[in-house]
Amino acid sequence: MRALLQRVSEASVEVDGKIIGEISAGFLILICAMAGDDESGADQLVSKICKLRVFGDENGKMNRSLLDIGGSALVVSQFTLAADMSRGNRPGFSYAAKPEHGKLLYEYFAEQLQSAGVPVATGSFGADMKVRLLNDGPATFWLDTEQT
Repeated sequence: MRALLQRVSEASVEVDGKIIGEISAGFLILICAMAGDDESGADQLVSKICKLRVFGDENGKMNRSLLDIGGSALVVSQFTLAADMSRGNRPGFSYAAKPEHGKLLYEYFAEQLQSAGVPVATGSFGADMKVRLLNDGPATFWLDTEQT
């Protein structure tokens, strides 16, 4: 699985002109299930995300985790994280999980993050979404179960 984490002061996701998920301080997590991924990859990401020390402490140093600050997560599916840009100018998406499997892993990931003690809001899998965020830092982090 792949995840792009953006440390945010606030974030929201809108579908058809209606806000369906929003958070204050925490992470906007753009998540993609890759072909061959399973629940163990989601579990691996949840564990890493909860422990990442990328939020400021009393000295402004990145030393606190999402759980330490009582932060939230806005989880949005993003199959384009699987884009293969190696040939030509049009990306290919054959590395992404099939939509049915991707949706199951997306929902599982959000549930496991919630179970770990992180308040979670979500987008709508497969929908045309408008995402707004106020990036804090900016601080953006890439996680891939192939590399964690």
